[in-house]
Amino acid sequence: MGGQYFGEVLKDTFAKLNPVQMIRNPVMFVVEIGTLVTLIFTIGSVGKPIFGYELLVTIILFFTILFATFAESYAEARGRAQADFLRRTRSSTRAKKLKDDGSWDWVPAERLEKGSRVLVEENDVIPSDGEVLEGVGSVDESAITGESAPVIKAKGDSVTGGTRLLSDHLVVEITTSPGETFLDRMIALVEGASRQKTPNEIALSALLGVLTLIFVLVVVTLVPQASYFGKHATDITTMVALLVCLIPTTIGALLSAIGIAGMNRVAQVDVVAKSGRAVEAAGDIDTIILDKTGTITIGNRMATEFMPIQGVSVEEVAEASLLASLADTTPEGRSVVELAQDVLKVEQLPEADGEPVPFSAHTRMSGVDLNDGRQIRKGAVSAIVEITAPETKEELNKLAEAVAGEGGTPLAVEVDGKALGVIRLKDIVKTGLKERFDDFRKMGIRTVMATGDNHITAAVIAQEAGVDDFIAELKPEDKIEVIKKEQAQGKLVAMTGDGTNDAPALAQADVGLAMNSGTMAAKEAGNMIDLESNPTKLLDVVMVGKQLLITRGALTTFSIANDVAKYFAIIPAMFAAVPELSVLSKLNIMGLKTPHGAILSALIFNALIIPALIPFAIRGVKYRAESADKMLARNIFNWGVLGVIIPFVGIWAIDHVLGLFGLA
Repeated sequence: MGGQYFGEVLKDTFAKLNPVQMIRNPVMFVVEIGTLVTLIFTIGSVGKPIFGYELLVTIILFFTILFATFAESYAEARGRAQADFLRRTRSSTRAKKLKDDGSWDWVPAERLEKGSRVLVEENDVIPSDGEVLEGVGSVDESAITGESAPVIKAKGDSVTGGTRLLSDHLVVEITTSPGETFLDRMIALVEGASRQKTPNEIALSALLGVLTLIFVLVVVTLVPQASYFGKHATDITTMVALLVCLIPTTIGALLSAIGIAGMNRVAQVDVVAKSGRAVEAAGDIDTIILDKTGTITIGNRMATEFMPIQGVSVEEVAEASLLASLADTTPEGRSVVELAQDVLKVEQLPEADGEPVPFSAHTRMSGVDLNDGRQIRKGAVSAIVEITAPETKEELNKLAEAVAGEGGTPLAVEVDGKALGVIRLKDIVKTGLKERFDDFRKMGIRTVMATGDNHITAAVIAQEAGVDDFIAELKPEDKIEVIKKEQAQGKLVAMTGDGTNDAPALAQADVGLAMNSGTMAAKEAGNMIDLESNPTKLLDVVMVGKQLLITRGALTTFSIANDVAKYFAIIPAMFAAVPELSVLSKLNIMGLKTPHGAILSALIFNALIIPALIPFAIRGVKYRAESADKMLARNIFNWGVLGVIIPFVGIWAIDHVLGLFGLA
């Protein structure tokens, strides 16, 4: 982080000391009130022997609340650093606003109203979110998505403000009002300026408030007990210091920073969340609904095998398929060419010496009429059967049934009325998904594939991908019913979508991840938007949500364990000198020399542990895919046990250092 942002951090840190802001954090508000109380007593003790001790306590308490506000300010400043480039892009962009007569005027991008039409020419920055009305052009979206490969945009496609047109020209209709653009939302997200506490965060804050109240009562009851023992009475400054040591200041100081950093991590995987609630919900997901096409599979069927009939070689089928597909520019056609090249072991494609025959819905075939008189066709098996010799019909149908029975799609190939065999087309499952679904299963998250394909095809893909369940022959409008059924069982559901017909389901889902390349309706309905338009990004979002929750849980465990350890470290040292409580001396296992030394050591440790844990709050605690029971056990062992041990070691070391200076 540069000097500019560090200066902002310091400025915000001191600004957050305002009691009006601090009262939102009950734990640190108590610390601030305690600091003011000790400051008053310190001023009143000027010239007295206890002045030095009370001054040290007040200074340490001040740095405790300073470190707490620094943690939140640091997390927010990191978000502002991420947003700085986006803000400069937005403020410096000008637009060519079209008039009714076709001419245009330069206007600042922020003055564009919803419904305005703008002309975007080569190398122009698209001024705001909109929809292409005219033209086709190549758009560089790297400023938003981080992907260097340009994207082709044509009529009906949505475009995002801040991206750049690399070729041709577009006429774009602005679809958002000033201040509501996609760029504005992302800036607001990464800056954390409008971040509101999530339900879980509010609940945890309430719990911390209750714990603070309990420790206030504990410390208050110590005052009359100390007075009862006369000369061993404990002063108010010591009581305030003891209170600060015992209340959960560590998690109270880091709670906001954890939430802000979690939202920033979502932005780092190129996803915009409309609220922190969506990020947190992603960490609690029970069921993920995934489309098959484009999410689990690559999105286009690919040729995987040439299957000849009896008396025909694989090479003959491959050669005929290659010639019939040279002019086929569809993904399926290109995959046939690539497979044929591999089978025939040829690197250079042959010349298309003939007249291509494009695919027709009427004939359900395509192919080529070669100059040597041969006619090659490929297409639906039922269509090819009608134009080939009757004796090959049965064998061709058997091959087609075998392919369909395994979830594939058969394409038949023939030359001059002679059937050669079948091309197996198959949905290709994306690599690495099975392992990721295994990880979700360990977390207790159920994955469900939703598809409109027939049951056989769906079953094959589901088994290959490793999902827990699948729903076949699903109509688009049925998705919302699937989500409602899961939610009726008390589960949180996530899904992806990009079309207008996905909007109701995206709105119904607890986490709805809309694609940036999708329709405006889908993006408005979802509570997260994937800038890269990669449906599998939902898996990354869930991982970020899980990491947010596990980070909060780990640091909460550590904080509470700290408080317990400090209680048993300080109280014995404070009252061991009281004859009536001499039994406590046996519990002073660290051998802390004096009550004041014990208090100072604990206060210093309490202040230093906050900045020490800021990196964990910002980066997040490492998350492992495992069951809730294992996660809890690991959390208690790693953070609970350490939370008990570290204070004993730290306070003992600080006490010995203070002893060298005569302060303990």
